[in-house]
Amino acid sequence: MSNDTLVLSYKAWRRRRILKRMRIPEHIWSESFARLPVLHNLSDDEFVRLRDLATLFLHDKVFEGADGLILTDTMRVTVALQACLPILNLGLDWYDGWVSIILYPAGFMPNREYTDGTGVVHRSRHALSGESWLRGPVILSWSDVLPADTSTGHNVVIHEFAHKLDMLDGAANGVPPLHPGMSVEAWAEVFSKAYADFQDRIERREETAIDPYGAEEPGEFFAVLSEIFFEQPLLVEQTYPAVYRQLAEFYRQDTAARERTLA
Repeated sequence: MSNDTLVLSYKAWRRRRILKRMRIPEHIWSESFARLPVLHNLSDDEFVRLRDLATLFLHDKVFEGADGLILTDTMRVTVALQACLPILNLGLDWYDGWVSIILYPAGFMPNREYTDGTGVVHRSRHALSGESWLRGPVILSWSDVLPADTSTGHNVVIHEFAHKLDMLDGAANGVPPLHPGMSVEAWAEVFSKAYADFQDRIERREETAIDPYGAEEPGEFFAVLSEIFFEQPLLVEQTYPAVYRQLAEFYRQDTAARERTLA
């Protein structure tokens, strides 16, 4: 038996053991699930697999509270459920290579320093709701994890974890590692065309249901469209159908079909 086979066998055994001994308690699972409408159109099979993924995710990742935030099991599960939705049909290995999730009570203000074209160093402080670091932590504002208005399509957890998937090949450039059979050229063409169109709409100050932040750069466009793919999939399908098809193939989920089952 090869070393790779041994590693895979041990990993599978370990995960079965975790699921047998450390499942999320029913009352915490039910409370967290009820607060997340984005999960309510999952099938029974998807529901079970998401719970298993979230259990394993909670075992593998370390949650830390910042600025005095006291973490609860419900908070951890609420983040885990949303984080695991994008990898429901991909698997937990897509989140390998980092361990830490940091939660602030509300928007956090990291120090930023940059040098402009004239060599002048600038420092800026802007409140953020989330941030992902290459091979580092995911940082979230707890007050933004559960937005007051769920009709906006915003989901800071999915947004930041989409960045994590995008970074697997080393850069948050809007092109995550694609599955065998998917074309990088087709992905780039579809997303580049949609991104240019979206930037043009923003520059013309058109009303859009898609967060204008997606026009900042291709990596943000991918993350914003990923949020909406799960929160309001029909909007993506109607606005950028070719992008929807690429996202559905990448995430291996037809979220618009799920949405239509509720209509």
